Amino acid sequence: MESFLMKALQLVVALVILVTVHELGHYLFARLFGIKVNRFYLFFNPGFSLLKWNPMQGTLQIVSRSDDHAWKTLRVGRARTPRPDGRPSWRDTVYGLGWLPLGGYCDIAGMVDETKSTKDLASEPQPWEFRTKAAWKRLLVMVAGVLFNFLLAIAIYIGIALHWGDRVVPYSAMTEGMDFTEAMHRAGLRDGDVLLALNGAPIDPRDATAGWDFIQPGARLTVLRDHRDTIGITIGDDVLAELVAANVPYMSMRVPVMVDGLQGGEGAARAGLREGDRIVAVDADTTPSLTEFFPALQAAAGTTASMAIVRDGRLTRVPVDVSEGGKIGILLRSPDKIYPVEEVRYGLFEAVPRGCKAGVDQLTTYVSSLRLIFTKEGAKSVGGFGTLGSLFPTSWNWYSFWQITAFLSVILAFMNIIPIPALDGGYTLFLLVEIITRRKPSERFIELANMVGMGLLLLLLVYANLNDIYRLILR
Repeated sequence: MESFLMKALQLVVALVILVTVHELGHYLFARLFGIKVNRFYLFFNPGFSLLKWNPMQGTLQIVSRSDDHAWKTLRVGRARTPRPDGRPSWRDTVYGLGWLPLGGYCDIAGMVDETKSTKDLASEPQPWEFRTKAAWKRLLVMVAGVLFNFLLAIAIYIGIALHWGDRVVPYSAMTEGMDFTEAMHRAGLRDGDVLLALNGAPIDPRDATAGWDFIQPGARLTVLRDHRDTIGITIGDDVLAELVAANVPYMSMRVPVMVDGLQGGEGAARAGLREGDRIVAVDADTTPSLTEFFPALQAAAGTTASMAIVRDGRLTRVPVDVSEGGKIGILLRSPDKIYPVEEVRYGLFEAVPRGCKAGVDQLTTYVSSLRLIFTKEGAKSVGGFGTLGSLFPTSWNWYSFWQITAFLSVILAFMNIIPIPALDGGYTLFLLVEIITRRKPSERFIELANMVGMGLLLLLLVYANLNDIYRLILR
């Protein structure tokens, strides 16, 4: 329960940041072009708001109903009157916090959106309304939210590069190679293969999207097999869809069995094992990595096993008592203490291009993966809030939090620009048509299109979260 709450907390904090930045983009560009913004809300507020601040009235309402009846009203400033010239200011906007954490909205005057219908625009158009502005200005207002989300992702990646830098293990330095799933085995890879090159070029260990590129149809992998043979493998067209449907990591690092500490009185300590020893065999079973070691220990449970130990470059055999539970009382050395780690530090002028590249790479990777949604396997992998929450670790880690938040910001940016009515992309499509044809779609048409788009989005939301529930039940 505690891990669930921690994941939920991180997801909510990330959504607060992402939604606020997205709506801030719309707000700032609307204000830049002299458009009045009626309301600026984090989260939706059907029926009532948790908080509502009206700078023009100088009031802060706590738990306020839609009829403005509030549980508590505080005076936070003096009441003001509108400008004599009618020009809007930031004080004309009501700022609020809703109770339904499914997004947020920026209620722009003179625009048909999820907050208004054509009936609300029956009055004479005003110069400070969205509908009276030039098409290119309206277009910039609509794409500003997407732009701000993408810029936020880049800013986060720049900050990560500046603060943490990169700490990576090159694939070629993982001397025991990788373990692969059955789909990758059918593609021609074997457990223990060491990844050397992708499409003829060495793999940059700092490239966060390299793992995705490995499984693209037609990708050419060069691997070292059995520590001696260089093999070329081309990934087939069916591998990607199969891996997405399985929804599990398709490869994992193989870690040598290195002793990092001993538990007094246990089999390993009694046998004289030392810190730094490497166990390469248990009885007749070779154990080049933990993948083989754990099953071999279980097979030898309750016996005295003959273990092959490499110490100071020499191989020796040692009898070790294995407990009934398949334990010998050792602490295992972590991969970063075994394999060479490259630490890369960045100054500001190096972090900026690094962050920009990371943002563009994540966007490119995500866009290329979307085609899988239209396959049977891809549809099964669609997830809702449960899937998003599962991305976060069970304990708070700032590095992981910012990495995932940046990734979600990229997702939010792209998903909003898809040309579906009710999304920013739908409005953008209508505006592009208007700019090209010089004919503005009617507000009634936009209203009906938004209703259809909103219906589709709600169905997708329900489907995605039902997928989460289904996977939870099966687990």
